Amino acid sequence: MIGRLGVLLVPVLLVASCVQAQDTRTRAEQGAAVFRQQGCYGCHTVGVTGTPIATNLTHIGSKHDQEYFTRWLRDPSMQRPTAHMPKIDLSESEIRDLAAYLGSLR
Repeated sequence: MIGRLGVLLVPVLLVASCVQAQDTRTRAEQGAAVFRQQGCYGCHTVGVTGTPIATNLTHIGSKHDQEYFTRWLRDPSMQRPTAHMPKIDLSESEIRDLAAYLGSLR
């Protein structure tokens, strides 16, 4: 019985894993759109695009996880009181998308 359950459970877990990976890619793609729409490139660079006023974000995903980015995007001054980045009016969905995008930058 347990053997059969295991055989049935493996495909379900594989599909769930693929859906989660696809969801992460989609969120990152949506986050890239939020990055452009909000004009983040006006202060930040990603690769050769943007203005080098603030942090270069090209490889920021290798330095912090998505939870860090989520907290930061909700209120930068709560994470670092001396932060020059203003609090941006973003929906929770936009925050999650943008955090996924920043996390994907490696």
